Amino acid sequence: MTTIRGFDARLVRVPLTRPWASDVTSVGVIATHVVRSDGAQGWGFSWTPQIGAEAVLALLAHDIAGFAIGRDAAPGALWDDLWRHLHEAGSGGITTIAMAGMDLALWDAEARRQGEPISGLLGRERDAVRVYGSGVNLHYPIDELVAQVRRWVGGGYEAIKVKVGKPDLAEDVERIAAVREALGPDRALMIDANQRWNLDQATRALDALHGFDLAWIEEPLAADDLRGHAELARRIDVPIALGENLYTTYRFREFLDAGAAQIVQPNVVRVGGITPFLRVAESAAEHGAPLHPHVLPELSGQLALALPACGGVEPWTEDVEDAGFGALGALRDPSPVRIVAGRLAERPHDGLGIRFA
Repeated sequence: MTTIRGFDARLVRVPLTRPWASDVTSVGVIATHVVRSDGAQGWGFSWTPQIGAEAVLALLAHDIAGFAIGRDAAPGALWDDLWRHLHEAGSGGITTIAMAGMDLALWDAEARRQGEPISGLLGRERDAVRVYGSGVNLHYPIDELVAQVRRWVGGGYEAIKVKVGKPDLAEDVERIAAVREALGPDRALMIDANQRWNLDQATRALDALHGFDLAWIEEPLAADDLRGHAELARRIDVPIALGENLYTTYRFREFLDAGAAQIVQPNVVRVGGITPFLRVAESAAEHGAPLHPHVLPELSGQLALALPACGGVEPWTEDVEDAGFGALGALRDPSPVRIVAGRLAERPHDGLGIRFA
């Protein structure tokens, strides 16, 4: 049996070209490195934009590394035992974010050993995947928001997503009307409330925004509000998308079983890596729910190339403007993917192709 011989982690702060808010000027990346007993090496990472990077690093350095050394290095073999080991610190959140740093490095090591990109190791379904433009733009003045939409249109994106949730609903309506006009009638428009509404506010907002042909509403309520999302789904005819703040396969199943989500968006890091991400994809397929990975296109795009079409819908990959690791100069090597005319494809590379400078 090939085992885990060595593991290390370090915290990297990646400055953002354009801050997401006055207090979000960088994102935290915990870069990880694993060495196997057969000499194969892998590189992974954990990621948390604002809160908890130091806590994630501590879990990796003090609790995960010591538990993992000497255990099976095959992708996925460690995950369940490690999750049980960390469980008293929480079943998800900081724990699963930290676990991703180990899980991704182990998948990377195996793919590199085989001389394959991760999509090849998983089984590539397609050569390119659709990309939608996305931005952290609720604080943008309306002219800057419209200018961003026009950049996406000029770049060939067939779908875009913008933030909603202004204190005055009339301002949301004005902004989305301007976005739809700039976007035109033939491109898809998604909106993301980032958990800003309660049930009644969401109901009123979706009624007011009904005329703009919305493809989905993302995180309209607090992410953990299962009953609220199920009730909102009964009140509106816009699909509810969520998952970036669900951390376990169990929570995804609960939301799908309850009809509280029609579209799921797992974040590969927040759920704990590729191993649980694939389990979430299985649940989505069983429920006929489309799955579109959340952010991190350098990695999510590669996974999307290997995902089956859930619910008969091929995955979208999210490209947040000015936030790609390659564009931010955070990577040691060229980005493993390229985005051209609203489509993401791979560049030649082995493993994840993601090592931080």
